[in-house]
Amino acid sequence: MLIDGYDTLLLDLDGVVYLGSHAVPGAPEALEEAQRRGARLAYVTNNASRTPSAIAAHLRELGAPAEAGDVVTSAQAAARLIAERVPPGANVLVVGGSGLRLAVRDQGLRPVSTAAASPAAVVQGIAPGLSYGLLSEGALAVRHGALFVASNGDSTMPTQRGELPGNGAMVRVIAASTGVEPVYAGKPEPPLHRESMIRTGARRPLVVGDRLDTDIEGATNAGVESLLVLTGVATPADALTAEPRHRPTYVGEDLGALLRPYPEVRDGACGGWRARWRDGALFLEGEGSRIDGLRAACDAAWAAAGAGRAEEDAVKPVLDRIG
Repeated sequence: MLIDGYDTLLLDLDGVVYLGSHAVPGAPEALEEAQRRGARLAYVTNNASRTPSAIAAHLRELGAPAEAGDVVTSAQAAARLIAERVPPGANVLVVGGSGLRLAVRDQGLRPVSTAAASPAAVVQGIAPGLSYGLLSEGALAVRHGALFVASNGDSTMPTQRGELPGNGAMVRVIAASTGVEPVYAGKPEPPLHRESMIRTGARRPLVVGDRLDTDIEGATNAGVESLLVLTGVATPADALTAEPRHRPTYVGEDLGALLRPYPEVRDGACGGWRARWRDGALFLEGEGSRIDGLRAACDAAWAAAGAGRAEEDAVKPVLDRIG
């Protein structure tokens, strides 16, 4: 099985394990089996709104094995980053939810809500009901020289209703009004991966995610292997046209890929498929599973693109074939 080569799974949550309040079909069962086979499960999320305990409780409600210690958040990475740069016990203005406030407190810092408290830093993370007033306090503090840290820069987040604005979109309010760009703690930047390694002690981790620009790029930046699943944001077209930093080691339809042998992919061939370039476009020949066709086509597209990326028009015949 693919999982047998790794001691720890660094799992994204939104779009991988669940979508909003519902589990991705088959995800809890796959994670239970992965844990039974000896893999350490670490849920690594860019979403800073909830506490690890609340996230773990949600996962257990969905049937996935999880304790608070299994959850690593961008809030924790952001709080550690701040603690390393400001005096112990410093005030930190939290533009976010309870998960961010708890992470700040756990680092020995004092969460505050107004610029009048002269915070040494401002930390921002996504939270339901994030108010204009709190964003304004954050902007005032940044204008007065406070360190500006963002939990993550995801422009969107997947839900059952579709993609909604993420923290990266909300960060633009303070950044645009002050001219100050934040330091990002979440994927794909190194702090969250570093936090994950500190908390898990992983020696051979596999990053599992649904986004190329956070999960997969984060794995590339850290020099570790990755599995892209197609249950969230990334589409087959995104995978085929990925630039080098966004190319995963493996591609699977869902977490069930962890529990199957991964087929050999070589020279544009996988399973019963072979991908070939003809007249400037990529075509699939043969037959087999949809995912093996995508794996074959990705191999051919990435090899031809080299340090660049394949054009969407060039891979359209593949998409027409596999759906």
